Amino acid sequence: MVVDHSGPNNSPDLKFNNGRVKNQENIDLNIKSGSLDNYEKKLDAIENGSFPPSKEVADFEQAIELTGYGKFHYLLLVVCGFVSTSEEMDVICMSFILPSAQCDLKLNTSSKGWLNSIIFIGMMAGAYIWGSLADALGRRKVLIVISFMNALCIVASTFAQSYGVFMFFRFLNGAALGGSGPVIWSYFAEFQPKNKRGSMLSSMAAFWTLGNLFVATLAWIIIPLDIGYRSSWFLYNSWRIFLAICSIPSVLVAVFLFFLPESPKFLLTRNDHKKALEVFKQIYATNTGNDPEMYPVKTLVTKSNAVEHDSSKKKSFKSMATDVGQNTKMIFMPPILKYTWISIVINLSFHIGYYGLMMWFPELFNRFDEFARAHNGSEQALVCEVTEFVVKTGSHSHVDLCSDKIESGVFLESFITVAAAIPSNIFAVLGMDTLGRKFFLVFSTMASGICAVGLSLITNKRQNLVVSAIFSSAISCGNAALDCLITEIFPTNLRATGMAISMVAARLGGIIGNIVIAALLDLYCPLPTYIVAVLLIGGGLLCLLLPNTTREPLT
Repeated sequence: MVVDHSGPNNSPDLKFNNGRVKNQENIDLNIKSGSLDNYEKKLDAIENGSFPPSKEVADFEQAIELTGYGKFHYLLLVVCGFVSTSEEMDVICMSFILPSAQCDLKLNTSSKGWLNSIIFIGMMAGAYIWGSLADALGRRKVLIVISFMNALCIVASTFAQSYGVFMFFRFLNGAALGGSGPVIWSYFAEFQPKNKRGSMLSSMAAFWTLGNLFVATLAWIIIPLDIGYRSSWFLYNSWRIFLAICSIPSVLVAVFLFFLPESPKFLLTRNDHKKALEVFKQIYATNTGNDPEMYPVKTLVTKSNAVEHDSSKKKSFKSMATDVGQNTKMIFMPPILKYTWISIVINLSFHIGYYGLMMWFPELFNRFDEFARAHNGSEQALVCEVTEFVVKTGSHSHVDLCSDKIESGVFLESFITVAAAIPSNIFAVLGMDTLGRKFFLVFSTMASGICAVGLSLITNKRQNLVVSAIFSSAISCGNAALDCLITEIFPTNLRATGMAISMVAARLGGIIGNIVIAALLDLYCPLPTYIVAVLLIGGGLLCLLLPNTTREPLT
């Protein structure tokens, strides 16, 4: 156990080992309520959770509860939520661009699959690096760099005039974006008391739906417009303008993050108790309107396994690399190894289904619309028959037949699909801390797996819309539950690294989902829908092997 006294006397740190006090001559017994034995008993009581959270000495959970819950946490929710919003916008926007850009960039179904996937390849490369750096340097600094880099790469990609250059910038975009997921979830969770963590993490997950709605709305408004600049050598049309606008949230959150503190939980794991206490005071003052010095906690207690760290010294590159390597090694060692592998498998299977279908819905809507126009709107056909028509005799049959015309109804259908996730997100926010993470994840994967099978049986645009909307709604609350569960199973000093490795698996799922869907949709339809169903249901049931983290303290 390590204690830091940051009161007005600025007493030296106290170090306890198995109940024995070191450097007793430096202890001010007056500050310790007049009795060293009583003070040791207080510390023991705090460590086992039986000490009331109203005294001057507190651990993280007690300290964060004493800050109150109010303005700071809701402001934090908005800023962190918009990080998730910008991430989802950058990923999903490609599904709206594909039908519009297919003529400009000379895309076929295979190249569309790779364009959908390249951002995930970049995210795989970036997730591990950024996540490990966040465990070594801190969450906030890394998030600011990521957000600015992400916006820059998006804007640069809008000027690309060829498929190869566009792919390159999308990869860089993914490399920047890859760190935002694991880092922002770790950062946000480490400000939350245990009784609020599930609902607040679910609230942040709802910002993914907000990102989907933003993208669908912007695409509906901007892409059909005949705007931009055209010349014999340069083209900057509506879908490029749409993509540039999607970079704005990244810029905004980078600016907002400058005004937020570092995670106090992270600071405590680095033994930087003084800064952690200042953060708690800042949170307390914002929530209550009181003077920061009125915050009751004067001494912070941490477990004895906190990482020794001198915050006054800048870390060398070699030292950072050592930290990154050590964190990675610990993630793949017992007792954490079991949780690491389960989280990898769940994220892989879940995101094959999530991105494998969600990112192809606008394309499917467009194909049904093309089929209906060709048959005067009266012909009904299975999704596989529609696909066969588009590939063999429709717009995908020959490059010279390329058409980037998209009816406004396609955007309306896409908007309805993503908007269907709003009720399930509200349900997740209200029930995550009562029904639990596992309930939502199992329910979601079961329901969305059934919907995946149902896609192979639809025969018209309306049925396609209904099934797609139910799929979107079901998988959305499962996504919130998965993010909560994976965030909470890793200890604080390894949380961002563990989340990053899980996110690598998630991005690999996105790559496999898009490439497999792209390849099989045209060749072996309806096999992709059955693959997605099996993976979703199997991955969801696997979560039953993980510990219950609902209303439990962060380790």
